[in-house]
Amino acid sequence: MSLKKIFLSEPHLGGEEIHFIHEAFDTNWIGSLGPHVTAFEQELAKYTGAAATSCVSSGTAAIHLALILAGVERGDEVICSTFTFAASANPIVYQGAIPVFIDSESSTWNMDPDLLEHAIKDRIAKGRKPKAVILVHLYGMPAHLDRILPICQKYDIPLIEDAAEALGSKFNQQQVGTFGLMGIISFNGNKIITTSSGGALLSNNAELCRKATFLATQARDNFPYYHHTHIGYNYRMSNVLAGIGRGQLKVIDQRVEARREIFNFYKSFFKSFEGVTLLEEPDDRFFSNHWLTTILLEPNITKITPDILRMALEKENIESRPLWKPMHMQPIFRDCPAYVNGVSEKLFQQGLCLPSSSSLTTDDLERIAYCIGHVFKNV
Repeated sequence: MSLKKIFLSEPHLGGEEIHFIHEAFDTNWIGSLGPHVTAFEQELAKYTGAAATSCVSSGTAAIHLALILAGVERGDEVICSTFTFAASANPIVYQGAIPVFIDSESSTWNMDPDLLEHAIKDRIAKGRKPKAVILVHLYGMPAHLDRILPICQKYDIPLIEDAAEALGSKFNQQQVGTFGLMGIISFNGNKIITTSSGGALLSNNAELCRKATFLATQARDNFPYYHHTHIGYNYRMSNVLAGIGRGQLKVIDQRVEARREIFNFYKSFFKSFEGVTLLEEPDDRFFSNHWLTTILLEPNITKITPDILRMALEKENIESRPLWKPMHMQPIFRDCPAYVNGVSEKLFQQGLCLPSSSSLTTDDLERIAYCIGHVFKNV
């Protein structure tokens, strides 16, 4: 009999989602407008502390809209974390702009503030002042906002927080995604809560969210007929998916607690393994949702590579994944400016994401631990 599949991060329904879905069907609100969309936006704003939100079809769409609202145009440069998924950088290219990649620092794996300021100074010296900064809170770990935000303010460059993986994470007890001019969240199927697909733009400037909603709804002006003064996009979230989101938001605190408990399980498990480290909160200002638990393997000590461990887990029907390949190493972005220090390349070479679904059972975790332990025992 084949072993049950253990996924890296799978959807975890709370039970109330179906009530909202039935309500959408019963009232025939199936389209991209409706009461669930409005209610989800209000509930999401209340949860995050943002002044307003705009729910859209994906986190990628939210980043695209944020860049448009920040005034990014063809030929502009936009600074972006290099250690991230391509969706953080692709919308820069949608706008005809040029990504400028910044490497990580080792405490949070997020954008290095020193490299950020160096890059800004260098681009300004070249007559290329960046139009915006996209900061990623990777794997749910908040970045050093205490240093990055003042740098952006010093040079008057808008900060866009890519908090796609970080709903529920906080810095100094404030939700990430609410520090910059705009923040974005993803509700993709593998995120801490999901609408199957979808995302949101957050801002403490409610007018920006109103404009985002306008652009996301094909930029239709307020006329009785179809009248357009702006280029628009079909980016609005549907009422059905917003209903799922409303149900999911009711269990967000439980999902964050579960992911943090899973992280603590792995942390305790790896205590006796020399050469294995986890991405941990640097100090008590950082509160991570631990969307994914990630490890680094020191090859000179463990004699085990991430790929050896990944393949061993895969053989047991357990999903794991390498850390992100940095954007400055991607063929499509090889000609873009990059300010690097080697941190993200090392993380890519030595790191692995472990199964972190909030639905993991004790038996699941013990099975994962047994497989990992067996690999280390037989090295």
